[in-house]
Formats: sequence, C-alpha cells, structure tokens
Amino acid sequence: MAELEPMIKDLALILIIAGAMTLIFKRLGQPVVLGYIVAGFLAGPHFGLLPSVADTVNVHLWSDIGVIFLLFALGLEFSFKKILKVGGTAVVAALVIIVGMIFLGFTVGSAFGWQKMDALFLGGMIAMSSTTIIYKAFDDLGLRQKQFTGLVLSILILEDVLAVVLMVMLSTIAVSSSVDGLELVKSITKLAFFLILWFVVGLYLIPLILKKARKHLSGETLLIVSLGLCFGMVVFASAMGFSAAFGAFIMGSILAETIEAERIDKLVGPVKDLFGAVFFVSVGMMVDPAMIAQFAVPIIVITLTVIIGQASFSSLGVLLSGQSLKTAVQCGFSLTQIGEFAFIIAALGQSLKVTSDFLYPIVVAVSVITIFITPYMIRLAEPFYGFLERHLPKRFLVAADKLQNRTTVKSSDSSLWKQYLKSALASVIIYGIIAFSINTVAFKWFVPLISQFFAPVLAKILSAAGIVIVLAPFVYNIVLRRTFDQNFRTLWNENRNFAPLLVLVVIVRIFIGMSFYVFVLFRLFHFRGLLVFGLAFLVVFTLASSRFMKRHSRKFENTLKDNLRARDVREEYLGKKKPEYASRLISKDLHFADFSVPGDTSWAGKTLAQLNLGRNYGVHVASILRGNVRINVPDAHEMVYPQDVLQVIGTDTDIEAFSKDLTTSGRVADDDIVSRSEMVLDQVLVGENSPFLGKDIRSCEIRSRYRCLIAGVETDGGKLHQPAIDIPFIVGDVIWVVGQKADVSILQSL
Repeated sequence: MAELEPMIKDLALILIIAGAMTLIFKRLGQPVVLGYIVAGFLAGPHFGLLPSVADTVNVHLWSDIGVIFLLFALGLEFSFKKILKVGGTAVVAALVIIVGMIFLGFTVGSAFGWQKMDALFLGGMIAMSSTTIIYKAFDDLGLRQKQFTGLVLSILILEDVLAVVLMVMLSTIAVSSSVDGLELVKSITKLAFFLILWFVVGLYLIPLILKKARKHLSGETLLIVSLGLCFGMVVFASAMGFSAAFGAFIMGSILAETIEAERIDKLVGPVKDLFGAVFFVSVGMMVDPAMIAQFAVPIIVITLTVIIGQASFSSLGVLLSGQSLKTAVQCGFSLTQIGEFAFIIAALGQSLKVTSDFLYPIVVAVSVITIFITPYMIRLAEPFYGFLERHLPKRFLVAADKLQNRTTVKSSDSSLWKQYLKSALASVIIYGIIAFSINTVAFKWFVPLISQFFAPVLAKILSAAGIVIVLAPFVYNIVLRRTFDQNFRTLWNENRNFAPLLVLVVIVRIFIGMSFYVFVLFRLFHFRGLLVFGLAFLVVFTLASSRFMKRHSRKFENTLKDNLRARDVREEYLGKKKPEYASRLISKDLHFADFSVPGDTSWAGKTLAQLNLGRNYGVHVASILRGNVRINVPDAHEMVYPQDVLQVIGTDTDIEAFSKDLTTSGRVADDDIVSRSEMVLDQVLVGENSPFLGKDIRSCEIRSRYRCLIAGVETDGGKLHQPAIDIPFIVGDVIWVVGQKADVSILQSL
C-alpha cells in the first residue's frame, strides 16, 4: 500500500481529536468552539503526549478556507434589510461599543509597550462580542423571549457587519503601516463604492440567473453554483484590494436576499462546519503554555478590560439610546466576551505579518476565559442593577429616566423636502456608481478591444455609441428618477419658497448625468468647451424625452425591488413570516396570529360558514396555509382540514377564546369507542346453512353490508389463496376476514 500523504494523516489526526473533544464538550454543556481549540492544542506542537500535525502550512491553508466559509455563512444569515430594522438603539450602542473598545484595547496594548499594530489589532479583537456564544447562553438560560435579548441580538447583527468593515480598515492601515486620516477616508469611500456596486449589480443579476436555472438546480448543482459565486467574489474582492473574507461575506449577503437562501444555507452548512472546525483547531495549535505563562499579566489585564469595558460601554451605549438603566445593564453584562471575530482578526494580522506571535495565544486565552464566564455574567446583571439602584445618587436615576422619556418620544415624519432630497441623493449615488463603473470598464477593456478591429475614427464612433447605449438607463435614473414625483409637485404648488431649491436639485442632477457623457466625448474625441457640453446635453435631453428609456429604466428598478423582496414575499406566502399589513392594522387593539388546526379536531371537514368564526368568536380568517398552498381571503365555502394554519385577525380577548376552543375541539376517544374500534383477523366457516353458500364475493356483500374485508379463502385442501370474485363458495370453505370485533362476530353467527 502506498504511503499516505502527510496532509491526509494530519486531517485524520485533526478530525479524530476534534470529534472526541466535540463529544466531551457537548456532554459538559460547553460551546463546541472551545472543544475545537482544545483539540488544536492537543494536536499542536506544544503538547507532546499525542502525535502532532506534521504539515502546518496545509493546515493554515484549510483554516483560511474555513474563514471564507464562516464569513460566507454569516452573510447568508445576514440581510441588509435587517440593518434598517434594528433601530436607533442598536446603532448607537454598537458604535459606542466598537469605538470605545478599540480605544481601550489600543490604550492597554500601548501601556504594555507593544508595537502600534499589535495595540491596534488588539483593540479590534476585543471590540466584537461572540454571536454564537450569546445565542447559546440565552437558549440555555431560557431568556430568548425577554425584551433585552432582542436588543442584544440586534446589536450583534450590527457588530457583525461593522466587524467586516473593521477588517477592511485594519488591512488598509496594515498595508500603509500608519494611521493616515486621508488614506482612511479613501479606504472607506472605496469600500462604500464597491459595496453599493456589488450589491446592486449582484442583487439584479444573481436572482435572475437562479430563477432561469431553477429547474436544473438540484442540491448538488446549487451547492456548486453558490460556492462558485462565493469564491469568484473572493477572487474579485482580493483583486480590488479587499480581504477574501470580505468578498465571501458580500456574496453571502447577496444570496441571502434570494429565495434559494435557505437551501444554500443548509447545503453549505456541512462544508462550513468541516472547514470551520479546521480553522478553530488551527487557532488552538497556536496556544503555547509557556507563552501564556510568560504573558499571564497581560492576559489577566486584557480579560478584565474585556469584561469591564464591554459591560461599561455596552450599558452606556444602550442607556444613551434611550433605554432604561435595567435594560442597559442586562445588555452590557450579556456582551462581556470575545469570540469568532477575535480569531479571524488575529489571523488577519498574522497573514499580513503586522502583529507579533505572542498576540494570538493571548487573545485565545482571553476568549476562553470570557466565554466560560458569560452565563454567570448574564445572571449577575439583575443583582448588579439592584446594587446600582440602591447606591447610585437619585439625581443620576432621575436623569436616566428623563433621557429615556425624551429619546423614546417618537419624532414626526420627515418633511416632504427631506424625503424628496433623500430620494434624489439615493438615485444619484446608486446609479452614479454604476455609471462610473461602466465608464471605467469600457475604457479599460471595451475601447481597446474595438480599436483592434476597426479604423481609429470608426472605432471611436462605435465605442462612443456602445458606451452611450449602456449608460442610458442609469443616466436616465440619475436625472429623472422621481425628479417630478408627488413630493416635488406638492412642494412646488403649496410652498413656492422651495421652488429655487427644487430647480437647483433638478439642475444638479442634469449636470451629474451629463458629466458621464462629457467624460466619454472628451476621452474619445477630445471635444472641449461648449461643444462637449452641448452634445452631452443633447444626449440627456433625448433620453429624457424617450418613452422607451423611461419604460426600461422603471423595469430595471422594479426588477431590483422585486428581487430584494422576493424572499420576504415567499416566506410570507408559506406562513414563515407575518404579512406586512400585520403591523399596520387599523386598530391598536387588533393583532394578527397563526393557529395550526389539530389533527383530531371536530372542526375538520367543516366550512367557514358552518364554523361561523366571526359571529362565535369575533375573529376573521385572513388566510389559510395548506402545505405549500396559500388561500388568501377564503370564502365561506372553504373547508378547514387538519394541519391547516389559520391566519386570523382579532382582539386579544377574541383570539384567546378562539385559541382555547380550537385546542379543545378534539374528538374524545373514550374506552367504549376504543374497545369497539378493535380490529381482528378471524375465520368464517361456510356450512350447509351458510347464507354465503353458492354465492361469489360480489353477491355476498361482505364488505358493503357487514363492513369486513376478505383477506383470503382456505379450501378443503387446506390451501389459502386470494379468491376470484366470480367463483362461488362451497361447503367447507373457510373465509378469513378482517374487521371490527363486533362486525366479525355477526358474520360468524350467520
């Protein structure tokens, strides 16, 4: 037998030890991530009692792939729409936490005399709490239904996004080896540019591709396609100067908006678990007991910094956003740990060769300690709040209450002018980025390609025509999308003071749209002065007056909106998500609820008219979900079947009465009914006086009259066979029948 490659031996060793540690940590009720880290330590070079990994280069390559899969899976669970729903509290709290912890980490690292990059990366590592650990702790402690846990999870969603942004910023700073404000602004602008570009283009194209290919997307095909898209974006992001993890996250977040997101998540899950395990094992391999002993003081100090800093900044952020002191303390004490992103940022620092070797094991040790104490910190929140309430000055408590009351007052809707300006700005930014990208790609690849096949003048004309056509729908949207909408007309007609501002906005949008064509004409034909502006204005004017362009521009925008809403619409159709109108019912006393019809209900088989739920309970059935079929606004003749999901609208009192009767409407099977329903297999002898003598099966009517089933017939020879329906019974035949005990007894008595 050929000698196994070291890579296969290493993989076998890693998975065997990781599997054993997974079972042990599951049995102990501890996070599996810690088991992987322990497995890495046991398989690493610093533990001599077991065989060690031979080829660490391959292991680190697998761990890099693991980071890609972890960020891709995180993107699949993320939705940009969630950011719009987390609310101001989560935004304020997350920003306070991240900025405060980065500053605190940098200060602590600098106090130890570490290099600036070590101190800066330390700040990034301790700024992010562990989503996985907090989810598990809330489940174990039964706190998922508490009000503060929803706020904590919203903060974590935002932290995950900001962590990816932070990784990009740290990469930029690491490459430039300095914290240059101007360079940082350029990096953030570049990040925003590509983020919008990739998301808009990806959200437009990828759902269309998946929709066209849906009938061919088996599990295997969808897995390969989604991973191909993931790694394609990884390569593209790397080529643009971003990290591979950032590209994986972006593609995951794009696919998260498609209706195939759940299938992709399930298919990618096992692959992510495998490579993710290798990543965390590689983290454990970095743990050096000698180095931990050497840096025991920094580990203790950083651990206390994480616990005290996260609790303080988290509580402060939540309190400043307008929540109560109790909620702020509960949120703060829930976020006192670091987890997955600390390892990912540490790995980023090592891959860029800008952090010292001692930083990785220090962060691992701090993470292990803070993860272990997380449940105890969550339990400590309420007692600590009681302590604060007893000992804080009353002035502080009164000020906190005033802050809560002031910030929880709902502000009035934005003015029409702000709404109009916001819409115009969004159109200019989104479509301007796309138009800029088209010009860049055209002059880098399209124009040189055309120049190879045609004469110079003709090549320029063809290039200009092609670029103008491709740019047309996006320039149209820059100039005219919602330019003269209802807000514009209302402001123009009702408040003439806004007229100059409205005209200015229109002129600015026209000039921005023209600028893309001015650039094309200047680069290709070197036109200058009024000529180039005149030609650009002529093109824009032609586009503005084109009904064809208006129709296709709207089609592009509507497709983008439909793709963005497709997953929500499908989940609403399948009953996995409440419809949008559920949150906008005409009365605050009404609400929306789902109820599953029990399998043994006496309501089954009855129509809505017979049940008369409106009169009997005051509730109205808005929809019936039956498997993958949704029946909206069912009519009175629609029947109710077991396992149907009824989506009803009513007041709390009415829905409570409806729910009580629905759950108690099952048919009661008493002992007498159970006894009568017993099925038996027995024999009926055909004698000389039998009513079945000389009759065939059909004329005997054993099934229709006596409710019994003939299982077989035994003849005089003792042979049991299936009888033919047209052969009459003779004396001595034994008929084997199945039926209820009472019915079989009647047959035997005949």
